[in-house]
Amino acid sequence: MAQQVSAFDAQFLNFETGTNLAHIAALTILDPSGRPGGALTREDLIALLKRRLHLAPPLRRRLVEVPFGLDHPYWAEDREVDFDYHVRDLALPPPGDDHKLAEQVARLHGARLDRGRPLWEIYLIHGLAEGRVAIYTKVHHAAVDGVTGAEVLAAVMDFEPEPADVPAPEAAAEPQEAPDALEMLIRGVARVLDNPFALLRFVAEAMPRLDEVPFVAQLPGAGLVSRFVRGIGGGDAEPLPELPRMVVPRTPFSGPISRHRRFAFGQLPLDEVKRIKNAFGVTVNDVVMAMCATALRRWLAKRDELPRQPLVAGIPVSTRGQAANGSAANEVMLTMTTLPTDVADPRDRLLSVNRSMRLVKERLAAAPAAWLLEFSQAMPAALSALAARSAFRIASRAAPAMNLLVSNVPGPQTPLYVYGARVLALYPMSVITDVSGGINITVFSYDGRLGFGIVTDRDMVPDVWDLIDYLRDSLAEYGTLAPPAEPATAKPARPAKPRRTAKAGAAAARGARAAEGPPQEQGTAAKRRRTRKPPEPPPG
Repeated sequence: MAQQVSAFDAQFLNFETGTNLAHIAALTILDPSGRPGGALTREDLIALLKRRLHLAPPLRRRLVEVPFGLDHPYWAEDREVDFDYHVRDLALPPPGDDHKLAEQVARLHGARLDRGRPLWEIYLIHGLAEGRVAIYTKVHHAAVDGVTGAEVLAAVMDFEPEPADVPAPEAAAEPQEAPDALEMLIRGVARVLDNPFALLRFVAEAMPRLDEVPFVAQLPGAGLVSRFVRGIGGGDAEPLPELPRMVVPRTPFSGPISRHRRFAFGQLPLDEVKRIKNAFGVTVNDVVMAMCATALRRWLAKRDELPRQPLVAGIPVSTRGQAANGSAANEVMLTMTTLPTDVADPRDRLLSVNRSMRLVKERLAAAPAAWLLEFSQAMPAALSALAARSAFRIASRAAPAMNLLVSNVPGPQTPLYVYGARVLALYPMSVITDVSGGINITVFSYDGRLGFGIVTDRDMVPDVWDLIDYLRDSLAEYGTLAPPAEPATAKPARPAKPRRTAKAGAAAARGARAAEGPPQEQGTAAKRRRTRKPPEPPPG
């Protein structure tokens, strides 16, 4: 039987409109020079996907709606995937530089996915400078989160230039089909009858954490109610750390967004970020957040729009492993923190980020991960779409929940390949909405570099490439402030060892290899481990 879309995942479907889109994406830059003929074609991608389709279940799933919208939709599996529709190619007009590529990708990112088909598309983009090609991949957030999205990337990527031989599934399972209309109606009615009890369960579990819920946290009295309920809760439950009241200031990227997007991307050295985090005793994520605060502060000050209050950033956090249930559902929650754009001194700005992020981590460690799912399940499915869109309209005009979304995802630090074409860079792309603001900054680390992908509303932030420049400037500024790393202490010289003959050395080498295992098994096992480990994708 097909799985039902979870109440939480259904929210990604419910809030979607012509302007608020809910797909996540990645832009991958490739060097195909190592392939036969030095080219990567659409036919190559389709052939690769056909062989590995069983590794990426989201590529086969499509939505089946419940009659009258009485319940959340179901995922059904297509017997055959129309690759001619889902995999497309196009070419950039000359010159095929990064700005032209970003313009084209922004147009693709601003288009909705067809809900009558599996919710994904892949574009192979030719015409880039220096013979490079790009792949733009987008998948609906209802189908994947930052972890399950790895299945989509793993379907086309390898850790070696030679594509790995992926075993076919042992037995071709029958596609999972959705229940018939009558059964879906019966199940929907049962859920409606159970909703009052679900609401009571939610009130008991989630009331102490109302001050964590985006938008709800900004309502007058939400924090007071949460503190009161926590105070009378008693028992042995660990008290939750208090969150500061966050006032969301108005910015040029606040309010309802349009259907048009802009996109900019760039890379920065991960080693330099690590040097800075070691010098200040913070984390890599703290440095990234401080760089974002610095770039936004400069962008706002240039327009004389810098608020006196800090910006409020939404941060997606994966809860997979805390509340994992083996389903295909998203396991991610959104928390909020201040972004100290109001702090003039860059050192103080970084330390302020560190303090705020420590508080967020303490709060997340004390709060169960399942409460957000319960929050979604408490509302009848038939009303959830209307409620989601109404809340979006109210929040965008009256009380914005946050100024922007910022996400930082660690990725593989070894080179990846797509059918023999080396991956030079991987840039994540995510959502902007009326509620979350007209800027999304997502960061993905790959092969010693941090890849920044910035999606904005076209009218709110027309000069999005300035933010990439400001991020580079911010890294240089923190690099200057960070004291240089101490040189490694020279080790005392060891006594000279007797020289060994080549024969003895070879024998010793053979003995060492024998102790480690047969050479063929070592190479095969290492390759198998690398093949099975999927690269981390960009988050939701």
